Amino acid sequence: MQRVAEAWKTLMARLGYDRYGAQGGDFGALISPALGRIDSDHVVGVHLNAATVGFIPWGEVDPGELATFTDVEKGRLERLQHFMQEGNAYFQIQATRPQTLAYGLADSPVGQLAWIVDKFSAWTHTATGIPEDAVSRDDMLTNVMLYWLTGTAGSAARLYYENMHMAPAWGQPPATTPTGVAAFAEDIAIRRYGEQSNNIVHWTDFGEGGHFAAMEAPELLIGDIRKFFGGLR
Repeated sequence: MQRVAEAWKTLMARLGYDRYGAQGGDFGALISPALGRIDSDHVVGVHLNAATVGFIPWGEVDPGELATFTDVEKGRLERLQHFMQEGNAYFQIQATRPQTLAYGLADSPVGQLAWIVDKFSAWTHTATGIPEDAVSRDDMLTNVMLYWLTGTAGSAARLYYENMHMAPAWGQPPATTPTGVAAFAEDIAIRRYGEQSNNIVHWTDFGEGGHFAAMEAPELLIGDIRKFFGGLR
């Protein structure tokens, strides 16, 4: 994520942007704060959705602290615990054996489809549990085809490996870049943890939408982005 942030910094400088904002979800919610740190003279603000690392507790939560959690925070902690127990296998294999996985994903369109749709099934926000009720089949197939036609399942998986094997970045001072967060119904970000390393000036909790907010609830996401950056002009 650090190298990607450096690439964005270089790109924006070459394009001539003296002031700009960054928005990201999932890995983008790691890259955009990193960009804010390394280019703080030019990044006016960072907006995130689907935030995880840096916005969640590590290990067990102390019972005393847990007693102060709101119902929303408790729900997010439960989703995090369920993910670590039941939904983390894809992360572990991509972070440890990405090349082994790559051969299967690059060889089988059905395998590639199943690998991605599994995440749509697990991370979208629906009453039925059917991902098509949140994201259309055409949109899911378009997403999968971006991996299939370009043959980039392996390089995409390697991003997990590279991040897990880079030098740790512990001990950094809290970021000063103004940060806004949109937390959707399936997200696990908890503000009290995010505030430990981010300058959070805007936070919105939504009762709908999931991990793929740009596809599931685009108007809500766009509205929150506009509201956040509108205050930074």
